[in-house]
Amino acid sequence: MTYSAVNTIWVLLGAALVFFMQAGFSMCEAGFTRAKNTGNILMKNLMDFCIGTPCFWLFGFGIMFGGGSAIIGSLDPMIRADYSSILPAGVPLWAFAIFQTVFCATSATIVSGAMAERTRFSAYCLYSAAISLFIYPISGHWIWGGGWLAQLGFHDFAGSTCVHMVGGVCALIGAKILGPRIGKYDEKGKPRAILGHNLTFAALGVFILWFCWFGFNGASTVGMDSDELVERAGLVFFNTNLSAAVACCAALIVTWLRYGKPDVSMTYNAALAGLVGITAGCDAVSPVGAAIMGLVFGIVIVFAVEFFDKVLKIDDPVGAISVHGVCGALGTIMLGLFATGVSTEKGLFYGGGTHFLGVQALGVVSVAAYVAVIITAVFLLLKHTIGLRASAADEIAGLDISEHGLLTAYAGFATTPESFVDPAFSEAITGDVPASEAVPVQVRTEPAPARADGHKFTKVEIVCRESRFEALKSALMGIGITGMTVSHVLGCGAQKGRPEYYRGVQIEATLLPKIQVDIVVSAVPVRSVIETAKKVLYTGHIGDGKIFVYDVENVVKVRTGEEGYDALQDVE
Repeated sequence: MTYSAVNTIWVLLGAALVFFMQAGFSMCEAGFTRAKNTGNILMKNLMDFCIGTPCFWLFGFGIMFGGGSAIIGSLDPMIRADYSSILPAGVPLWAFAIFQTVFCATSATIVSGAMAERTRFSAYCLYSAAISLFIYPISGHWIWGGGWLAQLGFHDFAGSTCVHMVGGVCALIGAKILGPRIGKYDEKGKPRAILGHNLTFAALGVFILWFCWFGFNGASTVGMDSDELVERAGLVFFNTNLSAAVACCAALIVTWLRYGKPDVSMTYNAALAGLVGITAGCDAVSPVGAAIMGLVFGIVIVFAVEFFDKVLKIDDPVGAISVHGVCGALGTIMLGLFATGVSTEKGLFYGGGTHFLGVQALGVVSVAAYVAVIITAVFLLLKHTIGLRASAADEIAGLDISEHGLLTAYAGFATTPESFVDPAFSEAITGDVPASEAVPVQVRTEPAPARADGHKFTKVEIVCRESRFEALKSALMGIGITGMTVSHVLGCGAQKGRPEYYRGVQIEATLLPKIQVDIVVSAVPVRSVIETAKKVLYTGHIGDGKIFVYDVENVVKVRTGEEGYDALQDVE
């Protein structure tokens, strides 16, 4: 075989760009979720690529591209068979193999975002391996490996269905089986917004993905050694960019009308929706078609996110199901409407009839059905063996500490405390340290000067774990506390818990992130505040927190000028 340097370099450049998408997915997912899970998310996005690479090398590539049947390829461990009949012109086997490997890893990493913040790391590694071993390769054989869909004329240029919808369907099933994060829905089923901790990360992740998508779609021409391929690559680049840009504009307008202001995170999601949707037909539609499709994706993404969140009650922290599943399927089917006939049959709007549209719809439905059945079996097997979901205590504490022993991904920086936790959750008492040691109370003995009005003011300062703040707040409000000051602090004490390690070196836990709650009371008995706090915070381990009690000389409400007892009353 005569190799083409131009084609090989083009394919390898595309492979490098698609690999770099892992960085974009990592930053998107980390930014749209909470700080306490950042290390876990970064670890997952690293390992799905590192696990997927040998899995695809050992079995996936042969199953996808081997000459078996129209349903499945062949077992070819370590890619030793002759694939010359399916290789792109002038591209050597190993260049093509790495190009396909990075696509496989992309499909696996999509699932991570929808199942973020509550999935056990061991289960994640196993289902990621399953996707790379046989789920993605079998459906990929149907589409790109000469299988039955390819024989029918199904067209998916760069993977709206083959890569993105496969990942989106896996994400949908996984998020449904897992259930929502603790505190995501109230007792009436109304969703609460769980804010991501770093919108800058998320935005940079989207820009990285947008940039890398030029390699994802553009290099799928797998050649640049002819005028036809050069012209096609230019069209692919232009359509890819146009669809994403129009989708952003559409989502901006829709959210502005629905919410009163343009929604930042939803608009960034729309960029990905436009990229995913156009991927199937970026080589086969005109710029006008790409713009119209982008407009549809930008509108649909807003309502799809709301539908899964509010109607189906499926908790998807990053919108992966809507972006990859819904828009991947929609873009593939819409190709049956907008295809100009350049590299496929003509679409319905170009006089091609309904045949091509029907083939595209059949491909989407059949792939979705296959993936849903197999991934459901995988998830249920994991759920009933090693367990799929992290424990409630681990989820509230954060998967960084519980799964990886990482105290924080932001050492030296303060992060916001948990926005809310289900107040019904009560952490199990697992230690044997008495409450007097686990949650000690220190009282200032010197009394404050007596006040003429006879009222006594007392400041109660509570230092506790971040994970217990919301439960503490709810309990204090339940006994009549209407005002408090909350600070994120670092503190040290007699740490006698298990040692933690960073890069193999034991961490000297001298300063740990804590929440400090300051309350000044007069009408509410101080002892009630103390006992309520001790009951909520106590788990039986040293480190549950401390309570300090101080006498206060006076209280002044700045707005009204009231002093003393009246200044503490929340009454107009």
